[in-house]
Amino acid sequence: MPPARGAIPYLVIKDAAAAIAFYQQVFGAEQLLRLDAPDGKPMHAELRVGPASFMLTEERPEYGALSPLTIGGSATTSTLYVPDADAVFGAALAAGAQQLMPVMDQFWGDRSGALSDPFGHKWMIATHKEEPSEDELRRRLAAMMAGMPNVRH
Repeated sequence: MPPARGAIPYLVIKDAAAAIAFYQQVFGAEQLLRLDAPDGKPMHAELRVGPASFMLTEERPEYGALSPLTIGGSATTSTLYVPDADAVFGAALAAGAQQLMPVMDQFWGDRSGALSDPFGHKWMIATHKEEPSEDELRRRLAAMMAGMPNVRH
């Protein structure tokens, strides 16, 4: 039995082959494995960006494997840590991703922004900049929430 590797996202994608190319071009993903079904579409693929890995498959409605494009969006966001969030985010937008939140410095110590890739999956593209203490995180969160309209205090 292989060693446990923690939680690994498994994405269902309409046009998984194009998604693999997108993730390689934009995220610098390395394809570790690709097994195609008889129709030539990826049945299973494993990719890695830095130390993080994720898996994907082609959408197959007949088996209940539906992509965000089919169901009308994704309920999850995967966080991808990269050396330069601004550069990767810009490359993703240039390759057809849609911005959900611009890249900016976050109170928790990351510089990050959110996007939806051309296949409907949501990503937080981040670079870790600092390691604030728990007390500092709580202070920053309270300050941020105090400045937001429509938030009960």
